[in-house]
Amino acid sequence: MSADPNSPYSRKNPFRARISVNRRLTAEGSNKDTRHFEIDLAGSGLAYEVGDSLGVFPKNDPELVDAILTRLGLSGHEEVTAPDGTAVAIREAMVGHFVITEPSKQLLQALAEKDSSAEHIPELLEPGAKPHLDNFLWGRDILDLLREFPEAQFTADEFAKTLRKLQPRLYSIASSQRAAGERVDLTVAIVRYTPNGKTRARKGVCSTFLAERAEDGVPVFVHQAKHFRLPEDPAAPCIMVGPGTGIAPFRAFLQDRAATAAPGRNWLVFGEQHAATDFFYKEEFEAHLASGVLTKLTTAFSRDQDHKIYVQHRIAEHAAEIFQWLEDGAYFYVCGDAKNMAKDVDAALQKAVESAGGLTPEQAREYIDQLKKARRYRKDVY
Repeated sequence: MSADPNSPYSRKNPFRARISVNRRLTAEGSNKDTRHFEIDLAGSGLAYEVGDSLGVFPKNDPELVDAILTRLGLSGHEEVTAPDGTAVAIREAMVGHFVITEPSKQLLQALAEKDSSAEHIPELLEPGAKPHLDNFLWGRDILDLLREFPEAQFTADEFAKTLRKLQPRLYSIASSQRAAGERVDLTVAIVRYTPNGKTRARKGVCSTFLAERAEDGVPVFVHQAKHFRLPEDPAAPCIMVGPGTGIAPFRAFLQDRAATAAPGRNWLVFGEQHAATDFFYKEEFEAHLASGVLTKLTTAFSRDQDHKIYVQHRIAEHAAEIFQWLEDGAYFYVCGDAKNMAKDVDAALQKAVESAGGLTPEQAREYIDQLKKARRYRKDVY
C-alpha cells in the first residue's frame, strides 16, 4: 500500500492518533514489561508497508519536569523560546519540546561556568575524551547534575537555551495494513530502571509516554524503510531473526504473507528470557505454523537453562539447514539490537556458511557480501 497523496500528515505535521489497545505481552513474573499497542489511523489517510516504522512524538514525564523546575526555583510560567521559535511557558516547553533527560554539552559547559565544583567537566568535553564523558554521565540525568552542582543557578531563558529539541522515536511496525486496515500495531519494551547507587527510578521517555500518559492522543507519522521490504518475488523463502521487540516487523511480514497467499517458505527465529513469561505472540505464531504460513519456528529462551542460549546459538545449531535455504534463494532478515545481537548473528551466519558450505573464512565472508549486494541480507537494527 502507498500513502494517500492527499493526506496532510507527515513528520512535519503528525496525525494525533488514539491508542485503542495497550496490552501487556509479558506475563506475571517476567523481568520485563513489553506491550502490544494498537493505534487508530482512521481519518488520517496514512498508509504503510511492512518493514516501515511509525514515528511517535512523545511528551516528557510531568513529575520530572516539576522536579527540575523546583530545583531551578522556577514557577513554570516563565516564558521561553521553543525550538520552532514560538514563545511558550517553560513548563510546557519542557513537557513537549525539549530533551530533559540526557544532558547536552551546552548544559555541561554552563554547569562548569556556574559551579566551581564542576571545574573538571570541560576536560570531559574535549575531543577524544568521550569514553570519560560517557563514564561520568552513566546513571546521571539532568536532574542529577542540577542537584549535584547546586551553585549553578539559571534563569528560565538561560536553562532553555542549554536544552536540545525533543525528537520523535521510530518503532518498527508490527502489523500488515492488509490485515489491520486503518490501524497500526507496535511492540514496545517499556523502559523503567533505577541505576546502581541511585534512589530515583528512571523512565524511558517515549515508551512510558505510550504506556502511561497518552490519553490525549499520540502524534504519529509513517517513516518508510525501503531497505527492509519483503522479497519482490513472493515465492522467495524468508529467514527472520528477531529477538525481543525485534519480532515486530516479522509479525507484520507473516501477516502480509498470509494476506497475499505468498507461496514462499518462512522461518522465524525468536529469542527472549523465559518461554513461560516472554513468548510474545505465541498463539499467533502457532496458528501460522498450523496454517502453513510459517514453515519453521525456532526459539531461544536464554534463561530457561543453566547456560544462556541466544538466537546466534540457534543459527549455529541449524547451520546446514540455513545454508540450504540460502542456496535456495532465501532472504535473511535481522531486527533488533545493533550493538551486540546483530554483530553476533552476523558472525554466526558467517560461521554457518563456512561450515555447511565447506568454505574458507574468506569465502564465507564473500558469500555474505554477495547476499548483501543482492539485497538478500536485510537489517533493521537500532
